[in-house]
Amino acid sequence: MNFRILTCLIVVSSSIHLFSQESAPHLKGKVKISIKEGTFDCDLTLSNIPRIQDYLIRLNSGMNLLHIRSKKPNDFVPIYDKSDKDSTSTGESSAYYLPGNAKNTKFLPEELQFRYVGKFPVANDTIENFSRQDWKGNIAFNGISLRTDGRQSAWYPIIYDAKKDIVYDRVVYDIEIICPDCATIYANGNKPVSSTNAHLKSNEPEEIALFCGNYNVFDDSTITILNPKFPEEKIKQFSTLVSSYKKYYEQKLNIPFNQTPTFINTTPTSKKNGWLFVVYPTIMGIGWGENGLAGIFEEKSQKFYKPLIAHELGHYYFGTIKVFNTELGDMMSEGFTEYMALKLTEENQTEKNYDEVVARKIKDLKDFKPNPFAMVKSITDISDRETYVYDYAPIIFIAIEKEIGKKKMWEWLKNILETQTAFTNYDFLVSTLKSTLKNDKKTASLINDYFNSPEATANAIKKITEK
Repeated sequence: MNFRILTCLIVVSSSIHLFSQESAPHLKGKVKISIKEGTFDCDLTLSNIPRIQDYLIRLNSGMNLLHIRSKKPNDFVPIYDKSDKDSTSTGESSAYYLPGNAKNTKFLPEELQFRYVGKFPVANDTIENFSRQDWKGNIAFNGISLRTDGRQSAWYPIIYDAKKDIVYDRVVYDIEIICPDCATIYANGNKPVSSTNAHLKSNEPEEIALFCGNYNVFDDSTITILNPKFPEEKIKQFSTLVSSYKKYYEQKLNIPFNQTPTFINTTPTSKKNGWLFVVYPTIMGIGWGENGLAGIFEEKSQKFYKPLIAHELGHYYFGTIKVFNTELGDMMSEGFTEYMALKLTEENQTEKNYDEVVARKIKDLKDFKPNPFAMVKSITDISDRETYVYDYAPIIFIAIEKEIGKKKMWEWLKNILETQTAFTNYDFLVSTLKSTLKNDKKTASLINDYFNSPEATANAIKKITEK
C-alpha cells in the first residue's frame, strides 16, 4: 500500500493569502468533454492578466492549440513560441510566450483567447486497457469519469511569473462545461451539478480541479463526498472524524477552518497506484479498494489513513491560507503540515501510534544525507524530495518543539501563516522563528543545531530520543 502523500502547493484568496481576487486572472469560456472518448475541446479567454515582463503560459502538452489570440489591446493572432527553460514545470505542460518586437523581449496582451483540443487515453479496465503509472498531474479518464487537478496538469492556461516564482493557477472563473456522457459535473469552488451541462462561476480565485462523470453525491454540510460507495453509518463516522480534526487545528492556530472539504473517491488508470492529494477544498482519494479513500472506512487500515486525512486537512493552512514559494517552499508546506498531522495523531489517537510514526521516520533517515535548510539554494539541493519534506523536515520540527515547547511551536506556525512576505525562503523561516521566540541566544542555538549543521539529523534524533 502506498502511504506517501502527493500534494501540490495551493493558493486561495483570504485576508492573509499571497494573492487577492483583484490580482487573480479571470477565466471565461466553454469546455466540452467526453469521458468515453477522453477528449477536451476548449475555447477559453484569460483577462485581468498581471503585468509581467518575464512570463510563461503553461498548458498541458496533450492540448493542441488552434491559436492564442490577443483580444486586448488589439484583436489579432500573434506568433507564439515555446520555452525549454521552464525548470519548475513537472513535465506535463508546455510553456508558451509571445515574442516582443525587440530582441529577447516578450509581449503580454491584456486579454488572451485560447482555442485548443486534446485527446487522452481512456483506461477502462485492468486486464488489457490500463496505464503503467498514474500520478497527480495526469488528465485521467477511467471510462466512467475524468479526474484532473489544475496546477500540475495545466488543462487550462496558467500564467507563471518566472522572476518572482509565482504561479497564477488560481483564477476567478465563469465557464460552461458540457459533458454529454456525464451525469454529474464538479469543478473546484462549486457544488457538484447533476447535469450534462453546467454553467459554473467562482468569484474567489480557485485552482480548477475537475471531477466529471457518472457518480452520486453525499453532502451533510460538514463534508461532501463524490462517488460515496461506503455504508452510510461509516460515512457519518468519517464526517465526525473530519469535524474533530478541523476543530483541533482551529483551536491550536486560532484561525477558522472556513471551507467544507469535498472528498472524491475514484480509481487510478493503473493497476496498483493509490494516493491522496489536495486542491482545496477538494481532497482526491485515488486507488483500488483500501488503497483509495475506502481505506479510511476499513478498520485494519484506519490507523494509517487517519494521519493522511489529518495531513490533507492541514493543507488548508499550509498551502492554502499561506502560499509557499522558492526552493524551501515545498519543504515548509509539506513539512509543517506533516508536523501538525503528527501532533493531531499524538493527541487524538494514541501515543503508541504517534511513537510508531516518529520511529518509522527516524528509520527512514538512517542512510539519508540531506543538506540542512541553510544550504539549500536550489531545488536541486534536495536530492530525495519525499524523504526531505515528509521525514527530515518534521523530525527537525519535532526536535525544535522539544527545545521550545508545544505552545511556542504552535505560535511559530501561526506566525508563519500570518506574516506577509513575497518569498517564503530561508530568511523568512529564520525571521519568523526569531520574532516568535524573542530570544536571540536561543534562536541562534536552534539555527546552529538544526538549520546550519551538517549534523542536523543526528542532533534532532538525539533530542527526540533523549530521556
